[in-house]
Amino acid sequence: MKFLAVTLIAHRPDPVTGVRKPTRDRFREVLDNALLAEELGFDGFGVGERHEWPFLSSSPPVVLSHIAALTRRIRLFTAVTTLSLLDPVRAYEDYATLDHLSGGRLELIIGKGNGTAQRDLFHVTPDDQWERNAESYEVFRRIWRQDKVTADTRFRPSLKDAEVWPRPYQRPVRVWHGSATSTESVELAARHGDPLFSANVTHPIEPYAELIRHYRERWEHHGHDPADLAVGAGTAGLYVARTSQEALAAYRPVFESTLAFQKEAGLPVVFPTLEDFVERSSALVGSPQQVVDKVHRHHEQFGHSVLHVQADAGGLAPDGHRASLELFQSVVAPVLRREIPDPPFPWAPVAPEPGPEYLPR
Repeated sequence: MKFLAVTLIAHRPDPVTGVRKPTRDRFREVLDNALLAEELGFDGFGVGERHEWPFLSSSPPVVLSHIAALTRRIRLFTAVTTLSLLDPVRAYEDYATLDHLSGGRLELIIGKGNGTAQRDLFHVTPDDQWERNAESYEVFRRIWRQDKVTADTRFRPSLKDAEVWPRPYQRPVRVWHGSATSTESVELAARHGDPLFSANVTHPIEPYAELIRHYRERWEHHGHDPADLAVGAGTAGLYVARTSQEALAAYRPVFESTLAFQKEAGLPVVFPTLEDFVERSSALVGSPQQVVDKVHRHHEQFGHSVLHVQADAGGLAPDGHRASLELFQSVVAPVLRREIPDPPFPWAPVAPEPGPEYLPR
């Protein structure tokens, strides 16, 4: 099993002090967390994309490029690239550049994105968002694979023998399809033979497990080898401590702050208490053995080989957050790496183009 640390760069006040960090300090915290993830042995670091408050993650290519310059080994993920909102040509240019600058460490998780505010910002409607996502991916995928592209498109100007630069480093880049609640993203992934990444953060695991089962069925329907299928899954929170009592006590302020935010924003409350949240959500809060057992229970439903956890402290004391990540990597991760298989592909650049490596070594 492989492990990612992921951030959406939320910019909410600290749940204990009520103080919101300056924007520059919040970005600095993201960079520090990426360095910590590489130091502790995480396999990847992901930056989300949101174009609405309270998130600062509107430009993941820029943030990931900075992280690429500071790191050497860790793979760089988007979580997710909101292709329904983006021009696929421009998105290709940004990410192909980033892939070169990082030495072929880029992986994309794409999705339509969510939220009324960001749809309104880009004049995308609930009726056309899935069609936009599919069209953008079709164009993006072809540009990455073909030197010249002709495409009759609906949501951007058509292309005729278009050449887009730079040409790829990874040929091709691996693209995961982020899925939360809709079969549209599952179908797109299965049709192209691409891996699936289940959000698995907002609800109990059952609806996510149902979507993954549907993905497996559609994968075989489209004629792909079941041995080549890969699934990733998210977690709603992480805090590992020596005992469950310590973990619950440390995580309670974070949960209560999130609960208050949901109520203030008029969002549905799915898990009314911390105990219910730990029991029924995907959150990994507890002793090392409790976390191992819970991941195994979810693996029985998902069959996933990649797991993402939150990179941010999210209101946890910085020392406690680091201690939790250290305990996860030193005690939990080795067991899961041994007992749950890796994805069925190399965790490395995919067929990079030949040439001198004058960029990051």
